[in-house]
Amino acid sequence: MDVEPEHHAVPRHDGRREVRRLQREAGQSGGTGARRVRDRRHVRGPLREQHGGEGRDRQGRKAAGDHLQALTERAPFLARLDSPRVLGYLLVAPAALLLLGLLAYPLVLGVWLSLTSATLGDPGVFVGLKNYATILQDPIFRGAAGFAVLYTVCAEIGKLTLGLALALLVNQRFRGYRAARSLMLLPWVAPTVLSALAWLWLLDPQFSALSWLLIKLHLIRSNIDFLGNAWGARFSLIAVNIWRGLPYFAIGYLAGLQGIPKDLYEAAAIDGASGWQSFRRITWPLLAPITTILVAFSSIFTLTDFQLIWTMTRGGPTDSTQVFTTLAYQRAITGGQLGEGAAIAVAPIVFMIVLAFFVVRAVRER
Repeated sequence: MDVEPEHHAVPRHDGRREVRRLQREAGQSGGTGARRVRDRRHVRGPLREQHGGEGRDRQGRKAAGDHLQALTERAPFLARLDSPRVLGYLLVAPAALLLLGLLAYPLVLGVWLSLTSATLGDPGVFVGLKNYATILQDPIFRGAAGFAVLYTVCAEIGKLTLGLALALLVNQRFRGYRAARSLMLLPWVAPTVLSALAWLWLLDPQFSALSWLLIKLHLIRSNIDFLGNAWGARFSLIAVNIWRGLPYFAIGYLAGLQGIPKDLYEAAAIDGASGWQSFRRITWPLLAPITTILVAFSSIFTLTDFQLIWTMTRGGPTDSTQVFTTLAYQRAITGGQLGEGAAIAVAPIVFMIVLAFFVVRAVRER
């Protein structure tokens, strides 16, 4: 008796995949049905009927067995792709290779250079932790580390406070609120070097527009040399960093505010809660997870900031605005001490690992 394809328990083209699916389902259910499927009798039966009429003679069973073997062993590579595990590895492989080439290799090379006496034109020899011991005794490195931490902490506090205030403002519905939301992104989308040059002109000791405005308002009598002294330069850099990173926090908080249900505020209003109580009891607790993510990512970017500081002060005056990145550039590229410069560049990795830990934990909790 000829068996039509639609009469097969398992269509021919499904092959091994169908067998595995049925075995998996039967394995989950267990019992005699599971053993029957594992033995493939439901597959062999229709095949014996197809090849051997009644399917009970020896020749029919052999032909059915060969056919089943051909079905289950056909295109083993394609059959392996049906596995979610193998397919997952294949899909992740390009991104993993890209990350290894662009991120892991430079990082490993930097760590290796920090353990050698390499200079420009000389690969050097392995010196262990000598470069780290040298930079820890260097007062310029200690000053750079201290200012990098101060720069990061002050900038993050300013960006968090002003960004949240700006998000609360543009979250209101007023005339032109869409345009206001678009304009607040300008500092973020402008190239860093271009915005740094604009601020360099605003803070110029002779042609500063900011000094001109303060003089017109009778707040000062002469121009201020913002970048000519240590603390003036430090606070100027912090202010510019806050201005540049403000949209990042504002947009993040605005997205968080948009996700808070209005029912909570209506229920709080019915209970007689004031605006401050609603913010303290509803808004801030619901924004806490996104705050962790915003602060952690922004801290990583701020701690490793290079373009803004190098364009405006180049680490001066007298190394008062040096941070890890600018000092590493000066020692490795300008000074030619690749090993020492690499050690300075590797030093902030400890801080970034701590910040990354908080990011991962916040994402998991979310």
